[in-house]
Amino acid sequence: MDPDSVKSTLSNLAFGNVMAAAARDYQKELLAQEKGHASSSVNEEFDLDELMDDPELEKLHADRIAALKKEAEKRHELKMQGHGEYRDITEADFLGEVTGSDKVICHFFHREFYRCKIMDKHLKSLALRHFSTKFVKLDAENAPFFITKLGIKTLPCVILFRKGIAIGRLVGFDDMGGKDDFSTRTLEVLLLKKGMIDEKKGEEDNDDYLDSKRTSVRSSVYPDSDSD
Repeated sequence: MDPDSVKSTLSNLAFGNVMAAAARDYQKELLAQEKGHASSSVNEEFDLDELMDDPELEKLHADRIAALKKEAEKRHELKMQGHGEYRDITEADFLGEVTGSDKVICHFFHREFYRCKIMDKHLKSLALRHFSTKFVKLDAENAPFFITKLGIKTLPCVILFRKGIAIGRLVGFDDMGGKDDFSTRTLEVLLLKKGMIDEKKGEEDNDDYLDSKRTSVRSSVYPDSDSD
């Protein structure tokens, strides 16, 4: 056989072997990628199964749904009683309003008094945030009977009612430091201490617990993963 022909044949064989080896390596890489995707999918499914099968998490979720439903029903009932807004009432409405809810805050005001307008602003803000308490206001000029009956001599005067009974009052701004620029939070804290409104909490605690449970499950499934 011609030496040049032999050399060419050997060179072709060597090139063919290199290509075959490259093809095998490429095929191995594809298989590794497929296995990686399959493993990731299995882990994701396992993670979801773990979340769905956790009886503690499932009970917490069911309790949360039930609590939200009960809260929605309660809010609807309170809204029908005039909660969730800061409303003007008349002297004829007064007794029905303050006896119709467990907690009622009534502002006796004068339309021309600057400090009454400041109190209006703060009470309007609180009425939207504290749905369980009723917030109303009564024009003192149009309520002479109750002004006399309740011994109101200074305006603004905010009277606090529990189950129809006056349990306290805020006269002027004395309880807020005596200055016009007190914050809504200052008034809010004062009403909290007097038991007329409730601190907003509970819902966030449940949500934090749910997040911690999910994190715990993910950690058990992916023990080597780093958190961002």
